[in-house]
Amino acid sequence: MKIAALVFDDLTALDLFGPLEVLGGLPNAEFVFVTPDESITAERTGIKIDVTAALDEVDSADILLVPGGQGTRRLIKHEPTLEWVRKIDQTTTWTTSVCTGSLVLAAAGLLNGRPATTHWMAYDLLEKLGAQPTSERVVFSDKYVTAAGVSSGIDMALRLAQEIYGDDLAQSIQLFIEYDPQPPFDSGSPEKADPDIVRLVRAAQVARTRSK
Repeated sequence: MKIAALVFDDLTALDLFGPLEVLGGLPNAEFVFVTPDESITAERTGIKIDVTAALDEVDSADILLVPGGQGTRRLIKHEPTLEWVRKIDQTTTWTTSVCTGSLVLAAAGLLNGRPATTHWMAYDLLEKLGAQPTSERVVFSDKYVTAAGVSSGIDMALRLAQEIYGDDLAQSIQLFIEYDPQPPFDSGSPEKADPDIVRLVRAAQVARTRSK
């Protein structure tokens, strides 16, 4: 099973590595990392990522994974990337995204009129790009699977493993990675978080965006 991950400068590391840790438990999983960029540094962490292929070197995949991050704001206007996404999508069994990766799928025209999700601070932009935003953590619409912000990519990949290989394998992967979240706070969504915390996060994101 060939899994193509679109990687790019200023992506969010967990958006990529969380799902890949799960999908790596699928039988015969084979990964290829595809990029439009010459070098890739993950936002926030500064992690450097080596890639295996340029856009024109990969023309098919069983699963396409598009992570999110600030770099997606550039990619939604980068026609060579969008054209590659459209081309790969014609070959996939599943086309997936995490966080603002869904903006790239939407900009490529793949989510027109479809329910989809993204990071809660990007709902408006997702709607402008033609999708129907929903606050669900993982959204299936035919072969398109979108996950909300960052950590939800793990949930998405487990749901995908369940869909492809059934409950037993998905649960085995969950146990192997010991995915048993027990956060110290119940503030993982804007609906649950204190309004002051929501405002703080929004302000921090605006400041980060302006500093780019």
